Amino acid sequence: MSSHKPVMIDEVLDYLDPKAGNVYVDCTFGAGGYSKAILTKGKTTVYAIDCDPDVEIFVEKIKAESGNDNLHFIKGNFADLQSLLNAKGVDKVAGIVMDLGVSSMQLDQANRGFSFSKDAKLDMRMNKKGYSAHEFINEASEKEIADIIYKYGEERNSRRIAKNIVTERSKGAIDTTLQLADIVRAAFSKSRGKIDLATKTFQAVRIFINNELENLEQALLVSEKMLAAQGRLVVVSFHSLEDYIVKKFIKERSKRPVSQSRYSPLTNKTDDFIASFKNLANKAVKTSFKEIKLNPRARSARLRAAEKL
Repeated sequence: MSSHKPVMIDEVLDYLDPKAGNVYVDCTFGAGGYSKAILTKGKTTVYAIDCDPDVEIFVEKIKAESGNDNLHFIKGNFADLQSLLNAKGVDKVAGIVMDLGVSSMQLDQANRGFSFSKDAKLDMRMNKKGYSAHEFINEASEKEIADIIYKYGEERNSRRIAKNIVTERSKGAIDTTLQLADIVRAAFSKSRGKIDLATKTFQAVRIFINNELENLEQALLVSEKMLAAQGRLVVVSFHSLEDYIVKKFIKERSKRPVSQSRYSPLTNKTDDFIASFKNLANKAVKTSFKEIKLNPRARSARLRAAEKL
């Protein structure tokens, strides 16, 4: 529901610092929580982007609840941020916010096939089009499955999991989320604590199916072009692979090279480096204990922010 409080909303607003009259981009509209919060900060304008066709139903509700009708929904991938905004006549914006990963709404909809908490056909496609998790699990080679689970899920048991998947699908198609979860769990000799043994595998398959990391890298590059001077970039990630990409991007564009001796040859000088961003949070901002108690799914969230120079 649109009344759900999005993850780290107070921290997002602090770093984004929305002001009346400015234009902002919510790269992952979802149920509209971030967009609504920005719209209530004076007469702001928000362009909300999402590749999930199911979320457009929230647009009119967010306009009504915020008392601000300057919300423009764009169906598309945030990797195409620049072309999507340029098509609307927008060249520069004052702020961009990205909430990465799968939304609670998608997880809670059993028919989307993202979660093993409810039984459903394997799917995991955020845009409901193209190559699905069902096709990948039932058609990819054992090596490809193992590589994807290891690369995107950081799962050390990836080879055994892939072997189990290929063995079980030889008996019949793996059609549902609960089928896959049970096959993954069977690859372990014992539990690893509170986190379900199937979690990393489901994460890996979802990331692969939706090209999430590649899209994030492209979106960050484009955000650098679209932000006006003093514009803010705020990114909330939910696992280490996403956070590493964001951290590396901000660090590379805000760090200053170590000064060399003035006697060094001119060809070796690095003092002509011009930073494009100012890092606003030297360390990732973590979710408060209070918020985690209210929303356990927020426990892994990490926020990073930068200001365009």
